[in-house]
Amino acid sequence: MTDAGGTQVSPRLYVVDDDTAVRDSLVELFRLEGFEVEAFSNGAEFISRAQKEPACTILDVQMPGRSGLDILSILQASTYPEPIFIMSGHGDIPMAVRAIKDGAFDFFEKPFDADTVIERVRSALGSRRDRESADAELPPSFPGGTLLTARERQVLSEITGGASNKEAGRRLGISPRTIEVHRARIMEKLGARNAADLVRIVYTGNGSVEG
Repeated sequence: MTDAGGTQVSPRLYVVDDDTAVRDSLVELFRLEGFEVEAFSNGAEFISRAQKEPACTILDVQMPGRSGLDILSILQASTYPEPIFIMSGHGDIPMAVRAIKDGAFDFFEKPFDADTVIERVRSALGSRRDRESADAELPPSFPGGTLLTARERQVLSEITGGASNKEAGRRLGISPRTIEVHRARIMEKLGARNAADLVRIVYTGNGSVEG
C-alpha cells in the first residue's frame, strides 16, 4: 500500500480474540506478510483503539464480556470505514450470518486456511476503489434504496449487473456465502422475488407482480 505521497506503507490490522493460540498465530502470520498488527485479548481494550484509529480487523464472535456482535454494534460496523472480519466456529454460523447483517464485512469459519485468510484480507483492502465505482453505477434513488447499507448497495450493483455470487464476491473481496446473505437481505428490504425484480425496482421503480 502507498500513502498520498506515493510512499510504501505497511497495511494495519487489528486481531481481537481471547484465545491466545489463535491470536498469536494470526499476528505472526500477518506480520510475516508485511502487516503492522496490533492484538487485543478483549473488546474493551480494542474499542477505544479502533474508534481513534480505524483499521481492518479480524474479530472473534465468541468472547467473554463484550462479544463480537456487541463490538460491531458499538463501532457501528455498517458505516465503519475499514473492513471487519468475524471469526466463527462451526456452531456459530447463524451468529456469523447475523454479524454480516450487522455490518461485518465477511467471516472466516474456524479452523481456517492461512492462505485463504490472507487472500481475503488483501482483497478487501485492495478493492475499495472497485466497490466505490460499483456503488456509483446505481441510480441515485429508487424504491427502498434508503433502506440499504453502503455494502448492500455495492452488492446490489453487482447483482443487477448480472454477476453471480462467486463473481460478485471476487470483485468485492468477500466470500460467495456472504454475498448470499447480503442478497437475501436486499431482496427482503426491496420486496423482490428474484434478480429480475431487483433490476425492475432499481431501474424502473416497479417491482414484480404475481401473475
